[in-house]
Amino acid sequence: MRRVLMAAAAMMAAAQGAEAADMPEFGALRGALVDTPRGVVNWQGFYVGGQAGYGTSDMDFTNSTQEIASKLLVNTVIENSMGTSSWPVLGKNSSHGQGYGGFVGYNAQWDDVVLGLEANYLHGSFGGSMSGTMGRQTAVGNVAYSATYDSYASIKVNDVGSARLRAGWAVGSFLPYAFGGVSLGQADIIRSATISGTQGGVPFTPLTASQIQNGHFIYGYSGGLGVDMMLYRGLFVRAEWEYQKFAAPINTAVSTVRAGLGYKF
Repeated sequence: MRRVLMAAAAMMAAAQGAEAADMPEFGALRGALVDTPRGVVNWQGFYVGGQAGYGTSDMDFTNSTQEIASKLLVNTVIENSMGTSSWPVLGKNSSHGQGYGGFVGYNAQWDDVVLGLEANYLHGSFGGSMSGTMGRQTAVGNVAYSATYDSYASIKVNDVGSARLRAGWAVGSFLPYAFGGVSLGQADIIRSATISGTQGGVPFTPLTASQIQNGHFIYGYSGGLGVDMMLYRGLFVRAEWEYQKFAAPINTAVSTVRAGLGYKF
């Protein structure tokens, strides 16, 4: 309680004592809204920064075109007898990407414990694509049927962001922290399916359909670890790892490592 009262008093003094800000003793403490332990940096206040990142996109395309194929084959023999739309035509894939962006947040500090809120953004190119083909045969009522399922799916995540809660521990000039929150994104998604085959040895007209979603909003959860290091008078550098999982028509996760430069007011 004593430290909270001292912090409130310091805020009032800062608001009323503009002239005292030029005094050496006060200038050295200006912006110090908390009574931090000796040798520990004051992280309390608003901050902004820029960053660049490199990461991996992990995508599971397994069932991404099942809905499209199912609509094409409704009430058909090859769907009812072979379950064509549920064939595992596609699988999992990974790719690498990079991006750049910024962050803004606010820290509250009690001794060497730092809690905060942060909005984080990265614009880049994450995602990938996959195509596949699978064919099978069956006989129904002495009639031979064959079916070939061609599938293609892609996702390109152009923007990723997160709204986070941060918890850190100030150690000298360093602030190691962990965070968790909500992840948001924007992606271009393409899915297509084509079904061809024969009935009684006679080819039937191929069935095909596609779904294109540009600028599709995706969301999920986020978590990660990082460390900020104060360089000089509010200027700090950052190293961070973040994992973001998205609920999307194509199951996607983006994991990035980032380096940033920020300023605490």
